[in-house]
Amino acid sequence: MRFDQTIIASWITPGSRVLELGCGEGKLLHYLKEHKQVKETGADFLKSRVEVCRDKGLSVHQGAIKRESLDFQDDSFDYVILSQSLQQTIKPLELIDYMMRIGKKVIVSFPNYSNWRVRYQLMVDNYALGNRLPYEWLRVPKSQFMTIKNFSAFIKKASADILNIAPISSSDLYQGGKIIKFMPNLFATSAIFMVGRKKSADKQGFLYSGS
Repeated sequence: MRFDQTIIASWITPGSRVLELGCGEGKLLHYLKEHKQVKETGADFLKSRVEVCRDKGLSVHQGAIKRESLDFQDDSFDYVILSQSLQQTIKPLELIDYMMRIGKKVIVSFPNYSNWRVRYQLMVDNYALGNRLPYEWLRVPKSQFMTIKNFSAFIKKASADILNIAPISSSDLYQGGKIIKFMPNLFATSAIFMVGRKKSADKQGFLYSGS
């Protein structure tokens, strides 16, 4: 598995109900099923990947990673995972909102676009896309270039709590990496967040006020 997937796996409680969106060929789900006896569900848009997952005995649906194509009830899962795919979704706000509805905890990993190498190359500020486009990062029409600060600020505005965070540095996630404790927004290449709803949160549109 990728380095970020090994960290995610360490956060999962044995015997949990787990949904992974964009599960690929099911490496993480297969590990969780074999080593933590989770009740697994996956979703991926490529038929070939879904077939690989099913050959491994995994329960995986074929479909796009978007709210309209997913049909799960509130609190269907203990964990909903979206690994290294948030930046590719068209409507991240709506997707995260839906994930928070159907899962008690949400785990998201994404590239950190405020890493010093990105800053040096593109000469941008701490907030990806900042004030240079007429969109907040959550509402950019296509790819989302979020940072650790972006996502942390979003969660603070939402009716949610950050339960765990792992800023990591890695030139190749398949080759390993390390946890960054000093100035993660500058030195981390990726980040993993686990978030959960506040107890007082209303499930009917509780996430983002837009203010």
